[in-house]
Amino acid sequence: MSNVIVPTTLAHLEQLFSAAFGPSDAPAVAAYAPGRSEIAGNHTDHEGGRVIACALDVAAHAVARPRTDTLVRVASEGYPAFELDLVSTDAREDERGTTASLVRGMAHEIAAATGISPRGFDLAMCCDIPSGGGLSSSAAVEALLGRTMEALWGAQAAEPVALAQMCQRTENAYYGKPCGLMDQAAVCLGGLALMDFANAHEPDTKKLDLAFEDFGYALVLVKVGADHAASTADYAAIPGEMQAIAVRLGHERLCEVSRADFDAALPALRQEFGDRAVLRCIHYWHEDKLVERRWRALNIGDVAALLELTRESGASSAMYLQNVAADLGHEQPAMFALGAAEHLLEGDGAVRIHGGGFGGTIQAFVPLEQLDAFCAQMDAWLGERSCRRYVVSGEGASAAWL
Repeated sequence: MSNVIVPTTLAHLEQLFSAAFGPSDAPAVAAYAPGRSEIAGNHTDHEGGRVIACALDVAAHAVARPRTDTLVRVASEGYPAFELDLVSTDAREDERGTTASLVRGMAHEIAAATGISPRGFDLAMCCDIPSGGGLSSSAAVEALLGRTMEALWGAQAAEPVALAQMCQRTENAYYGKPCGLMDQAAVCLGGLALMDFANAHEPDTKKLDLAFEDFGYALVLVKVGADHAASTADYAAIPGEMQAIAVRLGHERLCEVSRADFDAALPALRQEFGDRAVLRCIHYWHEDKLVERRWRALNIGDVAALLELTRESGASSAMYLQNVAADLGHEQPAMFALGAAEHLLEGDGAVRIHGGGFGGTIQAFVPLEQLDAFCAQMDAWLGERSCRRYVVSGEGASAAWL
């Protein structure tokens, strides 16, 4: 933990804790969970496909101390404090979409996995993951809470993928967002990882020790000026449409559907589900193959292939997946950011929509020698601090007693 939570952050958390709950010299748990960037595999995880993702050098941090009852009190910097009682861990409709739902959901998951009855605690948290920017701040908070509860309740730490599955169930059933497993898995694994979700119960993962700077490029994420949370319905329609077609063909996810069966049924599928749903399925198969090819390029250090395949992925997301422009009238902030970035790079590097899409962020691989000028101009066009360079963090979600 000392390599992840620096002393200044710990001191800041202790100040937050004291301000919210009063000073205490009782033993405390410190917890950490990073944000994530999807490198390849746009909307493939929920269909049992492959994804490449990495943990980032932004994170949620917390200090927590146990209580003797079942009350949980949370003080999160920049947000109103709240409390809830874990005497019941059933999902509550009035908590959907709130951090309280994540606390209750993770308590349910940890208790179910360990057999330990939920216990209360006080927790102070700070987070520098941009909210609503598609960097999975909610997944980080879920993992942070899970690791905190494991430590406070004396439970053995779950394996990263098992913890990620707990976080996903919490986000689906308690928070109310129908996400796949990629966000949570990247947060829990840390580093740069390939994830294959064909087996939903035991996803296959592989990690690669890599820094994009070694290839002469910076990983840059640009906030487009629209919170992707505002397009939750648009996001939910993507897996909904893909899975509706999978069900029509006798399966639950597209990874189980034969391409030959899909092709044979394509005219009927267009008539029943519309062109957009069919195009989104076409994107799935195309993007899944691009993930495989990009992982190969990363492993052999072929940066030219990586960039070309990233551009191809971005085009597929825009044309077939259609998660760049939401129903925002004349405003198309994500498409504008993509166009502005490509205009600046003039064929160098690569640009694509990032994560869920519609709002949030775009992703760019920018030559290091162009980085300062690129960020300065994007900030001038989109607002100060819209553009930020990130680096891969090797650490996944963790917690330890201080």
